[in-house]
Amino acid sequence: MISKNTICLWHDGTALDAAQFYASTFPDSAVKAVHLAPGDYPSGKQGDVLTVEFSVAGIPCLGLNGGPAFSHSEAFSFQIATEDQAETDRLWAAIVDNGGQESACGWCKDKWGLSWQITPRALIEAISDPDPAAAKRAFEAMMQMTKINIATIEAARRG
Repeated sequence: MISKNTICLWHDGTALDAAQFYASTFPDSAVKAVHLAPGDYPSGKQGDVLTVEFSVAGIPCLGLNGGPAFSHSEAFSFQIATEDQAETDRLWAAIVDNGGQESACGWCKDKWGLSWQITPRALIEAISDPDPAAAKRAFEAMMQMTKINIATIEAARRG
C-alpha cells in the first residue's frame, strides 16, 4: 500500500544506488521496490530504473530518476538523531567517506548532493537547556563544529 505522504527525491540515474546506500547505512531503512520504465522518457529508455521505493529511518521515500534538470539543495535535509558519539561518528563517516562532504554544525552532504543533519540527542537537550546561559554555551560550541562532538557540547553546557 502506498503511503499517504512520501518524500520524492530526484536523481539523475542514481536513485537505486542512493537507496541501497541509505538502506545499508541507516537503521530501519530498506529498499522496497524497483520500478522499470514502461516506455522511453526524456532522460531514459524503456527498461531503465525509473523509480525506487525505499525508506530511511522509517520514513517512506521514492527515488525518481528524472534526469539532470534538478539537483538537491541544503533547503531540504534528513535529520538523523543519534544516541551517542559512536553512532554519530559511524553515520558521519558513512556519508562523508563515501564521496560526501562535511559542512557546519552537524551537517554533511552525501555524494548525490542530499544534505544530512547527524544530530546527537545530547545536542538537542543541551541547546534546549532551561538555563539560558548553559544553552548558549552549548550552542556557541556547536557553531564551531563540523561533526558534533558530544563531550565538547556537554562540557560547554556545564560551563
